[in-house]
Amino acid sequence: MPHLAPFLLSFLPLQDWPSWRGPNHDGSSPARALPSELARDKGVRWAAELPGPSAGTPVILGERVFVSAAVEEAGLLLALCYSRASGELLWEDQAGSGHGADQGSPTRRDPRSDYASPSPVTDGARVVFFFGNGDLVCYELAGKRLWAKNLQAEHGAFAFQWTFGASPTLWDGRLVLPVLQRDQPTDGNGGGDAAAKPIPSFLLALDAATGAVLYKEARASEARMESLESYATAIPFTGEQGRKELLVAGGDVITGHDPATGKELWRWGTWNEGHREPWWRLVPSPVVGGGHVLVCAPKKAPVYAVRLGGSGVLDASAVAWQSAGRANPISSDVPTPLFLDGRFYVLSDVQGALSRVDPATGKADWTIELPGRSPWEASPTGADGKVYCLSHAGLALVVDAKTGTILSRAELGEPDDENIRSSIAIAHGALFLRTNTTLFCLGS
Repeated sequence: MPHLAPFLLSFLPLQDWPSWRGPNHDGSSPARALPSELARDKGVRWAAELPGPSAGTPVILGERVFVSAAVEEAGLLLALCYSRASGELLWEDQAGSGHGADQGSPTRRDPRSDYASPSPVTDGARVVFFFGNGDLVCYELAGKRLWAKNLQAEHGAFAFQWTFGASPTLWDGRLVLPVLQRDQPTDGNGGGDAAAKPIPSFLLALDAATGAVLYKEARASEARMESLESYATAIPFTGEQGRKELLVAGGDVITGHDPATGKELWRWGTWNEGHREPWWRLVPSPVVGGGHVLVCAPKKAPVYAVRLGGSGVLDASAVAWQSAGRANPISSDVPTPLFLDGRFYVLSDVQGALSRVDPATGKADWTIELPGRSPWEASPTGADGKVYCLSHAGLALVVDAKTGTILSRAELGEPDDENIRSSIAIAHGALFLRTNTTLFCLGS
């Protein structure tokens, strides 16, 4: 069984959406015949009631849809599986261990998010759920629990100002999580034990079949305080010469790592020059396209396109281009950009704009203003010449990828909905979209 997962992963149908950023790890899908118009009363194949919210994106494998949920009133963290065809609940499990409840709610550590923020991941043989309190649970596809552990219990208390939210990466039978955190205790607001000793950042890899630790590799950084913290997911990448890398952003740098050992292959940085701003935690994950990896510096700072294929510590020549930042709409504090059909799409939550960007030059083909007053923090996804976005209030947009024309907008959230941050998943000719209370399957 340990050797089965890499074989299955290489043959997963591209119409599936096996991880947070989809089959290509860049937010795109090869799907066609997707809806150009969204509405609550049109094109809804089914709508399933959810027991609680989550910022995690639905994961789709064959006839199954996997989602997580945090049920605050009951103190539960749930792993859930629905039928892709009908929306019927196939199985659920109380995945939370209760770890961390002595410092607050069993489902959250801060008011902005809950422990169900990470997305599940599957390799075709199993599905893994991770929660921000450190609970990591692996299941057979039919719902039988294979193994479970808590990363804080085994590796020390997390040291984050907010709730840890990176999604796990499952690649070649290895389950990988970058734990990039501050090197000092926090005040208890959202993570860490105020009395604990500092914990250096590390890249952790487990055997997906058994949960056994394969390596725990230190990940050094010259950043300080909150700027050491990253909420980004490790992104798999295979270069032209077949070199496999895990791309990790945070701590004022981006690094490439050997997925077999965790050893660092290269690094570039910093976007945090001079006095080293201490409050620049990083949220967006890297995205690859056009021979570059895009990394978004936080809080209106620029986006950088770094050339791939390097080794060691890279100098300024590794940067192909950077955006102007600050007043420029090509900037992102939270959403991870999309790469679709040869173009980057950068959703700027700080400017309320969506831009189509040439990967060779960094110039915008177009920029549009996003409607509504609610924040846009869910990462954009795309396929079939369309870009799909979702706001905190559940306003869903369909944007023409070539022209930037808004083709459709639909209020899918409830009147009092807020903090909807799950990206829209694309699979088997349909869109899978979750609000705080409902999982929608939308398609013709």
